[in-house]
Amino acid sequence: MYSYGLLEPGCYYLVQEQNDSAIELLKVTVETDHCMYIFKYGDELVTQWKRRTDSIHDILECLSDAKAQAWQKQYNNNEESYYEEDEE
Repeated sequence: MYSYGLLEPGCYYLVQEQNDSAIELLKVTVETDHCMYIFKYGDELVTQWKRRTDSIHDILECLSDAKAQAWQKQYNNNEESYYEEDEE
């Protein structure tokens, strides 16, 4: 078992919060003495505070800069496509 305190600000991680939960992509944006402010990327962006001691079942990987940029390109293209459909 891992904790949010192991994650570094500014990095993207693939994690599984619980044993049977889906794999999620998250990014730590702010770190305080006791908490972490994270962005969770899914169908919608979710932001939340987590305690540094809150558990994570598994940290699958920290995305390299190249992988993070490739993901951002795809994510941003999908967001633009979604909003273009709404404008019609």
